[in-house]
Amino acid sequence: MKKILLLLLMATMFLALPAVKSYATVTQDSTTTAPPDDIVFTEVGSAQDSAANNIVKDSVKKNVAPPVSKTADQEKLTLWETFIKGLLFGFAAILMPCIFPMLPLTVSFFTKKAGSKSKAVGQAIIYGISIIIIYVALGMLVTIAFGSDALNALSTNGIFNSFFFLLLVVFGASFLGAFEITLPSAFVNKIDAKSDKGGLMGIFFMAFSLALVSFSCTGPLIGTLLVDAASKGDRLGPAVGMFGFSFALAIPFALFALFPSLLKSLPKSGGWLNSVKVVLGFIELAFAFKFLSNVDLAYHWNLLDREIFLAIWIAIFALMGIYLLGKIKFSHDSDLPYLSVPRTFLAILVFAWVIYLIPGMWGAPLKSISAFLPPTATQDFDLNNITATPQTSSATKEKKYAALFHRLTPKGFNPYYDYEEAKQASKELGKPVLIDFTGWNCVNCRKMENNVWSDPEVAKRLKNDFVMAELVVDDKTELPLEEQYVSTFSNKNINTIGKKWSDFQAATFNSNSQPQYVIVDGDGNVLVPPQGADYNPENYIKFLDSGKAAFQKKSNE
Repeated sequence: MKKILLLLLMATMFLALPAVKSYATVTQDSTTTAPPDDIVFTEVGSAQDSAANNIVKDSVKKNVAPPVSKTADQEKLTLWETFIKGLLFGFAAILMPCIFPMLPLTVSFFTKKAGSKSKAVGQAIIYGISIIIIYVALGMLVTIAFGSDALNALSTNGIFNSFFFLLLVVFGASFLGAFEITLPSAFVNKIDAKSDKGGLMGIFFMAFSLALVSFSCTGPLIGTLLVDAASKGDRLGPAVGMFGFSFALAIPFALFALFPSLLKSLPKSGGWLNSVKVVLGFIELAFAFKFLSNVDLAYHWNLLDREIFLAIWIAIFALMGIYLLGKIKFSHDSDLPYLSVPRTFLAILVFAWVIYLIPGMWGAPLKSISAFLPPTATQDFDLNNITATPQTSSATKEKKYAALFHRLTPKGFNPYYDYEEAKQASKELGKPVLIDFTGWNCVNCRKMENNVWSDPEVAKRLKNDFVMAELVVDDKTELPLEEQYVSTFSNKNINTIGKKWSDFQAATFNSNSQPQYVIVDGDGNVLVPPQGADYNPENYIKFLDSGKAAFQKKSNE
C-alpha cells in the first residue's frame, strides 16, 4: 500500500508542479516557437532579403552569424522529456479503477493457463509488448493525420489551442465524475471476442481489449499526453509519448508474472482508486488553462492576466487539498471514515503549493514556474514594479507596436518593438542593439526574463549599455496592407507582425528558435555570435560585455 501511494504521490507532484511544461525548460537551451502558420524553414547557404520591407541590408548579409537552429541534441532532449511525461502518465494510469483491478486477474490468467512459470512469463511479456505496439500505433496515427508541418503550427494556432482547452476541460470533468468517456460497446465486444483465440493473436487482442475497456480512465490521460506532444511540433513526439505511456503500463504485467508472490502485497481495490481519478481531474483542469492562455496572449484578448491565471490555479489546487481532506465528495466517491497518513501528507503538499502561489497575486516572481505563467507585465498590481528611465530618442518618440507589446516586456525595461527604429536609436545613442527574438508563448523566454534579466548586473547592462529590440515572432496582429509582402526567403505571404519577424529571423540568422539574442550595430552588422537561452547570469553578462566591447572597438576604428 505504501509503495503504491508513494508512486501516486510522485506522479501527482510531477504533474502538479508547473504542469509538466516547466520541466522541459530545465533541459532545453531554447524553445522553438512554431513559425506563424505558413512559413517554411529550409536550409540555405546564406541569408536572403525580405525586399518588400527592406529589412535586411547588404551589410547584414555579409555578417550573418553561424546558424543556431534547433540542434539534433535539443530535439533528442525534447523527445526524452515527452517520453518521461508519457512514463509518468502511464504510472498514473495503472492506479485507475479501470486498470488496477485487472492486474491480478490478468496475471493469474496467464499463470494458470500456461501451466509453467516460464511460459506464463513469456505470455505476459508478449502481452506487454502488444500494449506498447497498440499505443505507439495510436501515436503514429496522430502524426500521420496531422503531418509534421501541422504539428509544428499547433503551439500558437488559436483554433487548436481553444479546442485543446475545451478538450482538457472535458477530460477533467470526466475524471471528476460528471460522465464517462467510452467507446462503442459493439466495437469493444467484437475485439473482446477475438481475445478468446489461442496463440499470439489471442494475447494481442487481450491487450487490445484492455486498451478499449479502460478507455474511460485512460482516454483523458492519453488525450492530454497527445495534445502536449503534438503542440511541441516534434514529428515523433506523439509516438514517443505513447511509447513511454505504454511502457509504464506494460511493466506491472510482466513484473507480476515474474514474481507472482508480489500480487499479495497489492492493496485491495476500493474508493482510493477513484480518488486518484479525481486528483488527476483537478490537474487536467489546471493544465487546460495554459492552452487558453496561449490564445489569449497571441490574439490580445487580455482575459487571462497573470493574476487571473494564478487565481484560477489557486482555486483549483485549494479545492484539490480540501478534497483530499475529505471535505468534498463527488458522485463516485465512497465514504472516507478517516484520513490515511499518505493522504494527509499529500494534502499538506498541495496546500503548501497553494500557499507558494498566493504571493504571485502581488507580483512575487515564482521563479520555479515563471516559464509557465503569463508574462509578469500582464500583472496589473505588482509590488516589485520598478520604474525605469526610458531610453529617449529625438527622432523616435512614440515607439511602433508599443501599444501591442508592452504587456510582454518585463517591467523595468523599455525596448523598441521595431527593428528599424532600434537601429535608428542605436545611431543616435551610440549603443549597440540587442535583438531579442521572443514570443508570447515562448516558455524559455519567460524563464530567461525572470531568472536572468532579473539579476541586478544583467538588468543594469540591458538598461544602460544597449538599445533593446524585442521582436515577437508569434503575434497574430495583421500588418497594414502597404507593409505586407511576399518573402523572398520562403515565398510565403507575410501579413502579420509575427510572420514579419519570424521571416526576418529565418532569412537573416537561419534560425527559428526562441529565445535568440543577437547584438548588432546601428547598420545591422552582427558583432558577436548570437546566443540562445542560458540560465546562468554570469554567462549572459559575458555575452553582453563581449558585444559591448566589439561595438566600442568598431566605433573607434
